[in-house]
Amino acid sequence: MGRRRRRGCRADAAGALPEAIAALSRTLPAGPSPETFRRAKFDHPEAAPALWRLLFRVLSPLQADRASASLAPEAQARWVKSALLSQGYPRQGLAQLPEDGSRGSRELLLALSWLLAREPLLERLLAQTRVRLGDEMPVCECEALASPGLPGPQVEIDCPVDVRHLQWLMGKLQIRWRNLMASQQEQCALLGKIHLYTRGSHSDRSLGHLSVAEAELLRDPEGGQQLLRSLQSENARLEAALEWRRRELVFWQWMDTVLDACPPEASKPVSLPSLRERGAAELELVARELQALQEDLRVAGEARRAAWAARVGDQGPEWNVAQRAAQRAAREAVGWELAALRQAWEQSRGLAQPHGPHRLVRTEAGAPRGPGLRAAEVIGALKSREACLEETLHQLQAQCRQQLARLAGALPGLIWIPPPRR
Repeated sequence: MGRRRRRGCRADAAGALPEAIAALSRTLPAGPSPETFRRAKFDHPEAAPALWRLLFRVLSPLQADRASASLAPEAQARWVKSALLSQGYPRQGLAQLPEDGSRGSRELLLALSWLLAREPLLERLLAQTRVRLGDEMPVCECEALASPGLPGPQVEIDCPVDVRHLQWLMGKLQIRWRNLMASQQEQCALLGKIHLYTRGSHSDRSLGHLSVAEAELLRDPEGGQQLLRSLQSENARLEAALEWRRRELVFWQWMDTVLDACPPEASKPVSLPSLRERGAAELELVARELQALQEDLRVAGEARRAAWAARVGDQGPEWNVAQRAAQRAAREAVGWELAALRQAWEQSRGLAQPHGPHRLVRTEAGAPRGPGLRAAEVIGALKSREACLEETLHQLQAQCRQQLARLAGALPGLIWIPPPRR
C-alpha cells in the first residue's frame, strides 16, 4: 500500500513538473519553452542560446531591452558572466563556458535557478513590466544603484592618456547632464499643466485629476485597445506567477536531479536549495556549513596575518613608518565617512524614508492630508542624501590632490599647478 502511494506521488510530481515549468516560462520575459528546460537538464547545446538570452533579459536593467537587439550574442554572454560574478555566483563552470552559445545549457539552468532562489526575482520583473496608468516618480534609487548597467566598450590603450581629452570628455558629460536636467524640468512643467487643466475630471476624489496616460486615452480613444491588450498580458503573467507559487516545490525537487547530473568536480559548491521549506533539518545543515566556513575563514586569516607580520618585520624601520602613515590616513578617511553618515542620519532623523515609485497627485494648499508622502518630506530626504554625497565627493577630491602632490614631488623639476576652484 505504501509503495503504491509513493508511486502515485511520483507520478503526480512528474505530471505537475511541465505545468510548473510552463508557469515559470510565462512569468519570465520571453521565457523559453518547457522543452528547453528539459534539454538543458541533459546539457544539450541547442538549449544554450535561449538561456543566454533569458539571463541577459533577467539581469539587465529595464533600459537594456531596447539595447539588447544591438548587442551581439558574445557581448550578451560577457555581460551575463560579469553580472553573475558581481552578485556572488559561486560556481566556476559558468566563467569557463564559451561565449558563442555553443554549449553549457545545464550550467545556465543552474544559474537561473540560483537567481530564483536568491532573491524575489519574479516579483521584481513583474514590478518592472507592469502597466503604469498614473504619473509616478521613482523616489528610491536602490535598484538603480544596485544595477551595474550595460557594459561599456573596452579599449586597450598603450600610450599615455591625454589630459586634454579627459577634460573634453568631462565637459561633454557636463553638457549632457545639463540637457538631462533641462528635459526633466520641462517634463515636470508639462505634468503640472496636465494635472491643473484636468482638475476635477477623475472619478476618484482622492486623485482629483487625470494622468498623462488617462488624458491620452481621452485624446485618442483607439489607444484604449492597446492598453486593454497590455492589461490582459499583465493579468496573464500574474496568473502564471500565482500558478508558479503553487507548483514551485516540484521545480526545486527536479532541480535536485539536475544538480545530481553535474560532474563531481563542478557540483562542490552547493548553491541551490533542495526544498523551499525551512525545516529543522535544512536549518541545521545550513548552520553546520556556516560554522565550517567560519572556521576556514579564521584559519586563512591567521595565516595571512602571520605572513603580513613577517613581511613587515623584514622591510625595515622606514617602511614601517610609511605603513603607519598609510594606516593613519586610512583611519582618517574612515572617520570622515562615518562623520558624514552620522551627520546625514541626524539631518534625516524623523523623516520618512521614501522607497519605491509613488504616484504624483496635485493637492491644493490647506487640503486635508491623505495617505502618501508630501513633496517637502521627499525634498528633505533628498537634501540629506545630497549632503552625504557632497561630503564623500570632497573627501575623494582631497585624496586625489594628496596623491597628485605626492606624484609631482617624486619628479624633480616638475611644477604642479592645481586647477582653479569653481
